[in-house]
Amino acid sequence: MSKRGLGRGLNALLAGTQADDVARNVRELRLESIAPNPFQPRTHFDEDSLKELADSIRENGVLQPVLVRRRGPERYEIIVGERRLRASRMAGLATIPAIVRECSDRDMLLVALVENVQREDVNPVEQAQAYYRMQHEFGLTQEEIARRVGRSRSAVANTTRLLSLPERALQALQDGRITEGHARLLVSLDPSLQGTALEAFLGRQMSVREAEAFVRSLRRGENAAQAEGVQPGSRDPNLAALEDSLSVALGTRVAVEPLVRGRGSVRIEYYTEEQLEGIVERIIGGS
Repeated sequence: MSKRGLGRGLNALLAGTQADDVARNVRELRLESIAPNPFQPRTHFDEDSLKELADSIRENGVLQPVLVRRRGPERYEIIVGERRLRASRMAGLATIPAIVRECSDRDMLLVALVENVQREDVNPVEQAQAYYRMQHEFGLTQEEIARRVGRSRSAVANTTRLLSLPERALQALQDGRITEGHARLLVSLDPSLQGTALEAFLGRQMSVREAEAFVRSLRRGENAAQAEGVQPGSRDPNLAALEDSLSVALGTRVAVEPLVRGRGSVRIEYYTEEQLEGIVERIIGGS
């Protein structure tokens, strides 16, 4: 299947459901007749957020119909609107307004992935996993993914690189014990130093600025005890900031070594052939 033929996307599924046509297509379906999306990539639905939505539904009803596909006589699967479906059950409703559309398994997965990464409360790990699946299961380039989800290509690339982190770091990010800023600093480090840095971030509850200073120290070859005592500004702050920016942008350690009369060198490290290919792609802007 060609890339152009992959999935019609949410807009195509909603085609013909605008304005007056909505009223003609919306029907009330029994909640018990609608099954969850089997391709739902989202694994966690915040309970407090669902309760708030349920309270709103009790007060105002379901303001936007969900989108479903038919799976048999009076049997359906949710395509878009699983939070509304769950909250409606929590609110004690018997039916929910819905629009029935034809949808293949591949379209259903792609729509669910796109819808989820556009949510404000999705965490960076879930975003990265969704981008990875779009790339490897649907053959989409990072440019195509960026267009579908309304983000820049660099944002998609930076988020996807988080998946190279060890499992403990990903779990800390997913749990909110470190931020995406901390995680990007970890990605820029030699894998042999990532565990040391993560322990320091968690143990001292470092801010991102403190973590940046710690990472600069590790890159200079200092041990963890020395690095924790280093204060920002022990080196030319402009060069240090430049190294940090390049390291985060390329996803690996970058060292800027000034010489004399404006000359110097930039050293970019890589640890696998795959990482080298990724660095080259980001530098030359290949698709």
